[in-house]
Amino acid sequence: MLKSTLIEAAKAGAAEIVRFFNSDFKISNKEGVNNLVTEADHASEKAILSVIKSRFPEHQVLAEESGEMIQDSAYKWIIDPIDGTVNFAHGIPLNCVSIGIEHNGEMAMGAVYNPHLNEFYFAEKGKGATLNDNPIRVSEETQAVKACLVTGFPYTYINMPNGPLEIFERFIRKGVPVRRLGSAAIDLCWVACGRFDGFYEHKLEAWDSAAGYLIVEEAGGKVTDFTGSKFSVYQHRLLATNGKIHDEMLAVINNKKEL
Repeated sequence: MLKSTLIEAAKAGAAEIVRFFNSDFKISNKEGVNNLVTEADHASEKAILSVIKSRFPEHQVLAEESGEMIQDSAYKWIIDPIDGTVNFAHGIPLNCVSIGIEHNGEMAMGAVYNPHLNEFYFAEKGKGATLNDNPIRVSEETQAVKACLVTGFPYTYINMPNGPLEIFERFIRKGVPVRRLGSAAIDLCWVACGRFDGFYEHKLEAWDSAAGYLIVEEAGGKVTDFTGSKFSVYQHRLLATNGKIHDEMLAVINNKKEL
């Protein structure tokens, strides 16, 4: 019932995304620059929570727009009703619903659904990852200099030492293609299915990474923080790769090696 509820909730949120996409809707700005929230974000989150609460009213929830609902439960649903809100607000079809389920502090299940491309990614701990019910695997690339990478840029502290711009420059000056899609959940899923060989970002929240993190790992990839230590969705910095270029990317990110 947990899996079916997750799938139903993701599809309910996605239906709201489709309903509002390329229409007139209210847009407001949260704290910071370009930190948008739209009428559709709230509608998607409401639809998602309605499904979850109808089946598991006792479960905890951490949702981007409505915050944390703490209850006495080993389960926590971590929800991003629209990952890629800036894309969504500009009519760019690279946005999605992302929902992860945490059990006793570990990610147990995750779903990411981009209804514009009809791509539904799903993973359950120990059972692999799928795209539209077909198994997916990470790429086989072994050299970072030959990799196709993806990253994101925070809207704050972008000029910090060894920050997003410096690391980006290290890769692109060597001719490495580094894309910027605007949705961390999609970035992670595209690593999981082998479209990208690696993804790194400096400032993610739990709802950005919870589902995609598990999907990458279950697709055979590796996810850590920037020190190479075990990743937690409650920390900001993330490196996700096919595993074969992970150590090399860590060395470049930490300015310990040139490509």
